[in-house]
Amino acid sequence: MSKFDGLLMGMGNPLLDISAEVGQDVLDKYEVKLDSQILAEEKHQPLYNELIDNYKPSYIAGGATQNSIRVAQWMLPEKKDTTAFMGCVGDDDYAKQLETCANDGGVLVHYMKDTTTPTGTCAALIKDGERSLVANLAAANNFKPSHLETDKAKEIVEAAKFYYIAGFFLTVSPEALVQVADHAFEKNKVFCLNLSAPFIVDFFGDQLAQALEYADYLFGNETEATAYAKKHGLGDDLKEVALKVAETPKKNKGRSRTVIFTQGSGSTIVAKDGKVTEYAVEMLPKEQLVDTNGAGDAFVGGFLSQLLQDKDIEKCVEAGHWAARYIIQVSGTTLGATCDYKA
Repeated sequence: MSKFDGLLMGMGNPLLDISAEVGQDVLDKYEVKLDSQILAEEKHQPLYNELIDNYKPSYIAGGATQNSIRVAQWMLPEKKDTTAFMGCVGDDDYAKQLETCANDGGVLVHYMKDTTTPTGTCAALIKDGERSLVANLAAANNFKPSHLETDKAKEIVEAAKFYYIAGFFLTVSPEALVQVADHAFEKNKVFCLNLSAPFIVDFFGDQLAQALEYADYLFGNETEATAYAKKHGLGDDLKEVALKVAETPKKNKGRSRTVIFTQGSGSTIVAKDGKVTEYAVEMLPKEQLVDTNGAGDAFVGGFLSQLLQDKDIEKCVEAGHWAARYIIQVSGTTLGATCDYKA
């Protein structure tokens, strides 16, 4: 394995998406709301086999952070081997699929392998273009900070200049997140975080508060932003919420925090240094929408692809919008052989 001297490291929950178009009956049977992201409970366990046995699902490399890293690398075709990703998988065929998909896309993966637990999966239930995600973390839940002590992990952490970790990882190893975030803080590197889902805001509030202090860039969608605002009494105006979150305590006082809230087809809100800017989203004709699975992850990937190149916020958001628009026209986070994005 060649030495990693890239720019961007991601750490998160690698999952194989099992994606299928379903009817309302499946959503009702498993008590899943449309356009939601939840962790699988015992009642959801039969869902995965039901999709495999009764539908014709697509198997797509997934997991929020891994998706974003793959998109970022895809949008950097002239900068091969710029990105790396860490997470925990099983020692099985699903893990091999994930690794092959990432490597084929130019992402270096350094997985921790748990020989006793299967690779995590995510049921992506698609109905009328909207998606609901039910994540069965399995091996992804078993990542340990000790993996960061491996020689390859140290090499990746030391080489990277930018770090991205979605809030989902706070359910797995907040200690590992803080270890990477501390390195970013001490070396004056850029640390990026995502709110990820309302349940992270509601049930992992202490862990999120600790991680947020390190965040130079914070991403979230309108649902997550609304949940955060409600929990912390910040009001209903998401522009004001973004401003307030941007000003919350921060470890690295030499760099202002930038808060980015996406709103689907609504404008994207960016807050920094007491100023809010909105960026309009180009509307996609409804007949071109395949599914929204991965749209938020793609936005982050597109944004990061330009941030790594020191582009201004407008260019970063523009690339994020382009990536999200691309992804909602395909099934899951399926990337073409080439990327025709022109910055």
